[in-house]
Amino acid sequence: MRLVNIGFGNMVSAGRVISVVSPDSAPIKRLIREAEDARRLVNATYGRRTRSVVVMDSGHVVLSAIMPEKLAVRLDGEYEPGEDDEEGDA
Repeated sequence: MRLVNIGFGNMVSAGRVISVVSPDSAPIKRLIREAEDARRLVNATYGRRTRSVVVMDSGHVVLSAIMPEKLAVRLDGEYEPGEDDEEGDA
């Protein structure tokens, strides 16, 4: 099991991620609202602006303050800790 940093030391299992999407579209906003109502929403933004939404195979929805492009690089395994940390970007 490989864990991926989604920001501020929070991790998700890379093998359980279905998609990483931008939170801007109406269907994604609806997905977030429905996950919150069903108590399947994990907000890992630490009060920052939500920049990406991670959909897990368990039905959980995880909010992150990291851009989807950066999370995609981390999920691919090309990220080196310390090279592009989110605390300065968020």
